[in-house]
Amino acid sequence: MTYWLQELQQKRWEYCNNLDAAKRDSRTSPTPSDFSKGLVAKDNPDLSILSQNASAERARNILAVETSPTDLVGEQAASQPAPVQPSAINFSLKQWSTEIKNSMSSLRKGNNENRKSIFYTTEEWELLDPTPKDLEDSMALEEKRKHLAEGSKGLTSSAFPFDFGRIPHKTRRPLKDMIGSSKNRNSSDSSPTEWYSGNGNKLVSELQLKYQSQQEELEKLKKDLLSQKELVRLLQQTVRSSQYDKYFASRLCEGVPKEKLELLHQKDDQILGLNNQLEKLNLEKDSLQQEVKNLKCKVGELNEQLGMLMETIQAKDEVIMKLSRQLSECEDNTSSQSGAVNSSMVTCTNKELQELDRLKDNLQGYKTQNKFLNKEILELSALRRNAEAREREWQAKYTSLEAKLCQIESKYLILLQEMKTPVCSEEQSPAREVITQLLEDALKAETSEQPEQAFFKPHLVSEYDIYGFQTVPEDDEEEKLVAKSRALDLRSLSLSENREISTGVKWENYLASTMNREMMRCVELKNLIRSGIPHEHRSKMWKWCVNLHVKKFKDSTVPGYFQTLLQNALEKQNPASKQIELDLLRTLPNNKHYSSPTSEGIQKLRNVLLAFSWRNPDIGYCQGLNRLVAIALLYLEQEDAFWCLVTIVEVFMPRDYYTKTLLGSQVDQRVFKDLMSEKLPRLHAHFEQYKVDYTLITFNWFLVVFVDSVVSDILFKIWDSFLYEGPKVIFRFALALFKYKEEEILKLQDSMSIFKYLRYFTRTILDARKLTGIAFGDLNPFPLRQIRNRRTYHLEKVRLELTELEAIREDFLRERETCVEKRDLISDDEEDS
Repeated sequence: MTYWLQELQQKRWEYCNNLDAAKRDSRTSPTPSDFSKGLVAKDNPDLSILSQNASAERARNILAVETSPTDLVGEQAASQPAPVQPSAINFSLKQWSTEIKNSMSSLRKGNNENRKSIFYTTEEWELLDPTPKDLEDSMALEEKRKHLAEGSKGLTSSAFPFDFGRIPHKTRRPLKDMIGSSKNRNSSDSSPTEWYSGNGNKLVSELQLKYQSQQEELEKLKKDLLSQKELVRLLQQTVRSSQYDKYFASRLCEGVPKEKLELLHQKDDQILGLNNQLEKLNLEKDSLQQEVKNLKCKVGELNEQLGMLMETIQAKDEVIMKLSRQLSECEDNTSSQSGAVNSSMVTCTNKELQELDRLKDNLQGYKTQNKFLNKEILELSALRRNAEAREREWQAKYTSLEAKLCQIESKYLILLQEMKTPVCSEEQSPAREVITQLLEDALKAETSEQPEQAFFKPHLVSEYDIYGFQTVPEDDEEEKLVAKSRALDLRSLSLSENREISTGVKWENYLASTMNREMMRCVELKNLIRSGIPHEHRSKMWKWCVNLHVKKFKDSTVPGYFQTLLQNALEKQNPASKQIELDLLRTLPNNKHYSSPTSEGIQKLRNVLLAFSWRNPDIGYCQGLNRLVAIALLYLEQEDAFWCLVTIVEVFMPRDYYTKTLLGSQVDQRVFKDLMSEKLPRLHAHFEQYKVDYTLITFNWFLVVFVDSVVSDILFKIWDSFLYEGPKVIFRFALALFKYKEEEILKLQDSMSIFKYLRYFTRTILDARKLTGIAFGDLNPFPLRQIRNRRTYHLEKVRLELTELEAIREDFLRERETCVEKRDLISDDEEDS
C-alpha cells in the first residue's frame, strides 16, 4: 500500500509541476528562438532553460512518506474508533493521510473506471498490487533513508527522518536566469540597425530607463526569493513536527508509560525551542557578518582616502620646497641690484624727509587752530542754550500775563455793564460818561486802529474762531459784552493749557506708530480721543470712525452709491425737498460757512440731506438732521458726511428717533431722568421740589448732539468721543454739564430763575478739560447695558401712552364731526397742512 501511495504522490506532484511550468513558461520564459541577438545581451552566459520535470523530482525528494504506515485503512479503519492524537498539527495531518488511504482502499475494490486517481492527470493509469519483491525493495530503501537521516542529524540539527535543508531545490529557476531572460526580452526590441541609426542621447535615456526597470524587477525577485525561503522553512518545521508526532504515535506509543510519553513530549518541545533559538542565532550571525563586511569596506575606503591625502601632502611639500628655492634665488638677485639703486634713492629720501617736516609743521598749526575754534564753538553753544532758556521763561511769563490780562478784561467788561445804568440816580454824571466811553472802546476792539482819546485799549479778539463760528454777535450790545467776555475767558484757558504738555505730541507719536499698520480699536486710542483730537488730525480720525461703523453698509452698496441717490433725489419728486430748502439758512446762521445762500456749505448741506431722504424714505427729513450734517461737513466731504449721518441715525440712535413721533427721543429723556436720580440725586430732588421739567432743555441736546448748546471747543471734543464710542457719550456729557454747575443751580430757589438759568448756563462752561474729567471719571461706572435695558422698559410705556393719545384724538375727531359747535376747531397738524 505504501508503494501505491508513493506512486500517487509522484503523479500528483508531476501534474502540479506541469501546470506551474506551463503557466510560468507562457507568462515569463521566452523560447530559445526569442532570445535577443543584440549587442547588450549577446555575451550573457547565464541564460539557461530548465527541464519541465525538475519540480516533480524536487517534490518527490521533499515530501517522501513513510514506508510502513500503522493506521488501518478501508473497512478496518471504518470499524475502529478515532484514535486520540498527541497534538493539533499531528491530528490534522494524520487524518488527511488516513482519508487518502481509505480512498486507495475503495479504489482497489472498484472497477477500472473507479480505480482512476482523484488527482486527475493527463495519463490514464491503474493501481496494481505490488509484488513481494517490490515491497522488499521499498522497505530496504526506507531503512537506508532512515539510517542516512540519523547519520546526518548532527549536521542539520534535526530529529526527524527527513532533512529538507540538504535537498536541492531543482524546481526553482535560478535568479541569474530570470535576470538574463528579462534583459534578453528588453534588449530584443532593438536591432543593430536601430542602434547605429538612432540618436545617441535618446538611446542612452532608454537604456537608463530599462536599467532602472531591471533593477526594480531584481529587487522584486529578491523579495520573492526571501519570502519563498521563509515559506519553505515554515513548511519544513511543520512537516518535521507532524512526522515526529506520527513517528512517536505509531512506533513508541505502544507499551510506553504515559509519564515517559509526556517527558518525551517535553523534550521534544525543548528541542523545538532550541532549534528556533539556533535559527535566530544563525540569522544574527549572518547580520553581524554582513556588518563586519560593511565595516571592512568602510575601513578600506578610509585607507584609500588616507593614502590620497598623504600623496596630496607630499605633493604640497614638494611645491613648498620649490617655492622656497625660488624665493632664496630672488633675494640673492635683489641684494646684488640694491647696491646700484641706493645712491639714487638717498637724494630722493632727503627731499621726502624735508617735505614730511613741512607737512608736520602745518599739521601742528591746524591742530592749534582747531582747538581754539572748538573752544569758541562750545562757548557760543552755551550762550545760545542760556538765551533759549531765558526766552522760554519770558515766553511762559508772557503767556501767563496774557491769560491774566484776558481774565481781567473779562471781569472789567462785566463791571462796566453793571455800572452803566445806576439804580438810584437818573442824572447824567461824568462817571457815567466815562463808563459809556469805555464800553464803546471795548466794542470797537475789532478794528485795527484805535482812537487816540480811548481810555483803554482792550485785547483784540478775532471775529471768527477756527471752526467758522462768530465770537461776538452783531445785534445786541449786552450780548456782545457777554460774548466778548466769554471769548477772553476761552483765550485765557487756551493759553494756560498751552503752558502744559500738549496732547498734540501724543497724537503725533501715535499716528507715527500706526503709519505702517492698520489703525485698530484700543485703550490708548480711546484715551487720546477723549482728551480731544487736534484740529489738524480731526478730519482723518472722523472719517476713520465713520468707516468703522458703516463698513457693513458700504460693503453691500455699489460704487457711486451716493451720487446715484443724489441724482435720483434731484431728478424725481421728493416730498422732503421743500422742508430742506426752508431749513438750509436756519441751520447755523452764526457760522460763516452757512451764513448766506452763496456760501460753500449750503450746497453741500442740500446735497447730503436730499441723498439721505432718498435712502431712508421712512424718515425723509427731520428738523435736527440739518445741524448734524452741518457739523460733519466742517471736517468731512459730502459723501463722508452722508455716511456720518447714516451712522448717527441708523447705527447709533434707536429706531424712531428722528421720525414724526420722535418716539426714541422721548424714551431717552425718561432714561436720562432715571440716570439723574441715580448719579445726581440732590439736583434731581431740587428740580422735583420746584417742579422744573429740565427735559425741555435736554431734549434738544440729545436730538442734535449739543449743537448750539455749548461753546465750539467743547462741542467738537464731545463729537470726537461720540463718533468713536456711540450714544452713551451724550448721556455722560449731559450729566457732566449739570454736575459742573450743580452748586450754582442748588442756590436758585424758584422755578422761574432755575428755568431761566438752564437756558443759557451751558454757554458759560468753558473749561473743556474739567468737563471731560467729570464725564469720563466722576460718573463711572456707566454701563451701556443699563441704558439699553431702561430704553426697552420706557419704550413700552411711551408706546402705551401714544396709543392712548391716538385714541383720544380719534374720539375728538368723531365728536367734532357729529357736533356742529366743534366743527370749526382744527388741530395743529391740520393747520400746518
